[in-house]
Formats: sequence, structure tokens, C-alpha cells
Amino acid sequence: MKPTEKARWKPGNMLYPVPAVLVTAADREGNSNIITIAWTGTVCTNPPMVYISVRPERYSYSMIRETGEFVINLATEKLAFAADYCGVRSGRDTDKWKDTGLTKMPSSTVRVPMIAESPISIECRVTEIRELGSHHMFLAQVEAVNVDEKWLDPGGKLELCRAKPLVYSHGGYYGLSDLLGTFGYSVRKKKGKNTAAKRVRRQKDER
Repeated sequence: MKPTEKARWKPGNMLYPVPAVLVTAADREGNSNIITIAWTGTVCTNPPMVYISVRPERYSYSMIRETGEFVINLATEKLAFAADYCGVRSGRDTDKWKDTGLTKMPSSTVRVPMIAESPISIECRVTEIRELGSHHMFLAQVEAVNVDEKWLDPGGKLELCRAKPLVYSHGGYYGLSDLLGTFGYSVRKKKGKNTAAKRVRRQKDER
């Protein structure tokens, strides 16, 4: 098949989809807020590190800069409305906890509350701030990971797919598709297929 032409657009952020997460922050007096972040991701495995990028004019920016702490709360399809609301409303004007009905839950290592309704809450402590342009990047070390036990199987393995994680893509919120494979499946020996082929050959030999 002949490849189709690609339209050339101006440079921009088109690395989609990305996770839509609810980031909680608090000032030194304990006043907290929720902000929706899509510019976030993994930085390092050892030590475990993540980042979030925030516009300096956002209400939560000064909180994070002041305390050096925040919590990344993964969002789900059920939290889509709250995720959008916390992204378009400012904590300067309203109490997002009250407006969305989300529940504050104390964290284990930071003074910032996590969101009880989130399947996974990642407690973070800032190690570096990079002022890059429209957004400033907060590089942070992961201090603790809190997992809602209802998403664990009987053996204690996380089944996050059952929580229906939320992603953001070019202005829209989406759920994830069915599982297409697991890490390394492209090079893993397909035992089922080989066994089936052997069974067919054995049946032919018996005729």
C-alpha cells in the first residue's frame, strides 16, 4: 500500500494521548487545591521520579513552589467531569473540593491531601524547578504510592484497567481500549500457537 501524504503543521504539542491527572497542592497554612495536569510523566526509575509542568499564573503553582510538595492522583472515566472542572476553574475563585464532591485523604509522607476517589495517588517532593517558557517543570522524587485495594487481584497484583483510566488527546477526554498485549509480547514465544500446530500435525499423522 502506498503511504498517504502527511499535512505539515506548525510546531506544537501533539504527543497524544497523555494522562489526565488530578494534582493536589497545599500552602503552608493547609489550604489545598486541585489542578488538572496533562503535561506530566515518568522521568526516572531509580530513584523513582516524575514531573509536572505548570503555568506560573495558575493558583496551584505558588503552593507547589512554596512547599515543594504535590500529589499526582490518577483520574478515571468516572472522574472525567471533575478532571475537566478542575482544569478550567481557578482555586482563587472557588473550592474545587466542595464543587466536585471529591474527598480529601491524608497522605503518608507529604502535607498535601490525596484524593480518596483516585485509584492511585503518588506523593511527590520537588527536587528541581526548570523555568522553560510558558510552563515551569517541577521535577520530583516519588516518596510514596497509595493504591486503592479494590483494584488489586487476589494475589495483590494491580489491575488498573478495571478502574478505566482517563487520557487526554487534543482537547478531548478518552477511555482506554482493550488490552492489546503486555510488555515483551512481540518477542515472547507463543506457546498456545505452537501447541496448536503440533496438535494438527499429530492428528494428520494418526490418519
